[in-house]
Amino acid sequence: MVADRSRERLQKILSGAGVASRRAAEHLIVEGRVSVNGSVVRELGTRADAAHDDIRVDGRRIGTPSRIYLLLNKPRGFVTTRFDPQGRPTVLDLVPGPPAYVYPVGRLDFDSEGLLLLTNDGELAARLMHPRHRIDRVYEAQVQGVPDDADLRRLARGVVIDGRRTAPATVRLRGARPGARRTERDDRARSDSPATIEITVHEGRSRQVRKMCLAVGHPVLRLRRIRIGPIADQSLKLGACRPLTIREVAMLKRSAGLEGS
Repeated sequence: MVADRSRERLQKILSGAGVASRRAAEHLIVEGRVSVNGSVVRELGTRADAAHDDIRVDGRRIGTPSRIYLLLNKPRGFVTTRFDPQGRPTVLDLVPGPPAYVYPVGRLDFDSEGLLLLTNDGELAARLMHPRHRIDRVYEAQVQGVPDDADLRRLARGVVIDGRRTAPATVRLRGARPGARRTERDDRARSDSPATIEITVHEGRSRQVRKMCLAVGHPVLRLRRIRIGPIADQSLKLGACRPLTIREVAMLKRSAGLEGS
């Protein structure tokens, strides 16, 4: 028996239509807010045909919206979510123009800043966030004290945070020579002075870079994401948001294994 490839899981259809992320779409289904051809659906395994079935959320039929791809340079003091129960400002408050349904791709914590993607392309978002696709997330971390060679090697090999070892990372110390010969006076200065490291990870664990640096004895003072996969933009001002170019979208899709889609 050949599977009907036109039928997909309902949460994937809702995500692809820009209604919600897959996780949020699952909640919509369980809450009984989604119907297919007039029947309310509550089972997460339900499949449907987006091209032919009448799929509705809260009574409104879903369509196929234009894809939106945005790049935001997030400042500190904003939460990476569409809504915050504590009433804090969210990254959506920084998106100019008429409100559109987009959601952030991955995390960037309240105290961190830097590049963040927002989209309504559920399939691309899911691939960019999954560690299997090894999408680079490059951070510039100002840390307390100057890490030595051993610290850098530990970060690169992986450290245990929250009971689980991090995947191997690429780490380099910027503006200093970690292996240089030092005096006792130098050691005291190095323990107090801040340093900047560049670290590339492929996971999206909560506050991962902060916890990694803390694990090797160098707490983060300031954290900024400077690249996501092939996307970087040093000229984008803090708090500013812009659409991705056609070329940038193509590069993102290629890095996520969606070339030609």
